[in-house]
Amino acid sequence: MSDEARDIVDWAYFEKSRTELGAGFIKILSYFKEDGVKSICQIEDAMREQNTAALVLPSHTIKGEARQLGAEPVAKIAELIETTARLCVETHRFPDELVPEVVELRRLFDETVALFEKATNPVLTRAPSAGGFGRKNVSNQGFGRI
Repeated sequence: MSDEARDIVDWAYFEKSRTELGAGFIKILSYFKEDGVKSICQIEDAMREQNTAALVLPSHTIKGEARQLGAEPVAKIAELIETTARLCVETHRFPDELVPEVVELRRLFDETVALFEKATNPVLTRAPSAGGFGRKNVSNQGFGRI
């Protein structure tokens, strides 16, 4: 596992959640992926439309789901977007300064989902055997010869 993967996901927390949630874990993970895509699209749309209030709920949603799975960097960016948007709603201004964070949120979310997929998809986690299907890396050419 790369250092970057360790920085993006708290794997100890991820595994703890996986154990505690049991069979429901895959369902929660699928909600994170589905809701996350929707939330990020809503955040991006709100930024394009300069709708400050529309930034709050989707950033709050993705923040909570990310924390539940150990994706703290995603949660921190979402929290920054949420708290800044809440403050800007109160002060009647649009948070133009959040553009880089919104861009980073999408990149980081996509990378996090890819890491989750790799960790939970048995096809992606298996290492290919060096000898191919059904073959051992042992030479038995001398078997049965004198």
